[in-house]
Amino acid sequence: GFDLRGGRLTDLASVVRAERDEAAQLTEEAGSLNAEVEALSTQLGDRSVKRAQDQIATLSDPAGLTEKTGQAVQVSLDDASEESRLAYEGDPNDLVVHQQDIQAVANAMWNAGAEAVTIQGQRLISTTGIKCEGNQVTLHGIPYSPPYVIVGIGDPAAMEAELTTDPILATYRDYTLVPGGGVSWDMTRLDSAVAPPYEGLLDLTYATPIPG
Repeated sequence: GFDLRGGRLTDLASVVRAERDEAAQLTEEAGSLNAEVEALSTQLGDRSVKRAQDQIATLSDPAGLTEKTGQAVQVSLDDASEESRLAYEGDPNDLVVHQQDIQAVANAMWNAGAEAVTIQGQRLISTTGIKCEGNQVTLHGIPYSPPYVIVGIGDPAAMEAELTTDPILATYRDYTLVPGGGVSWDMTRLDSAVAPPYEGLLDLTYATPIPG
């Protein structure tokens, strides 16, 4: 009848910080181990290994495993204030940023030919999933709170045009006009931005049928 773990999970912010720190540490360890494997493979001198390494080098850039720099467009999304949500007569969820809003920004940038996209400074790759968990968004296992900053490196004019005409984002911007204060939208052109390489795990997890 006693709470054997009383108080452990009462400070949610501390729990989130601890999980984020642990995820960052594991990602760093994975990057170090991948670098060690690559160094050891180079020492083998086998022709098949050399061919594989050449192929990896060719695919690393489009796969998001190398740093990318250039002109960029930055979009910032944020929830409406708590006071505005309480006073809003509609669904309060209308005034918070959802995963589909973030995905719509990233997709618009890709559609406009972006060479690299980051969210909260993390590089997006083909297997990146953006998941909504409560009032936070989880990216590569790390939880983030708003405001959400998405940066696309590429042709700024093309990205601005796509971001402006995208129908999902047009609906999102309608809710920036809610009386008393709605969600926020800020789009800025950057003369230069850096997209760091993705350094997380590349292994795919998938289901397999049970024998028989």
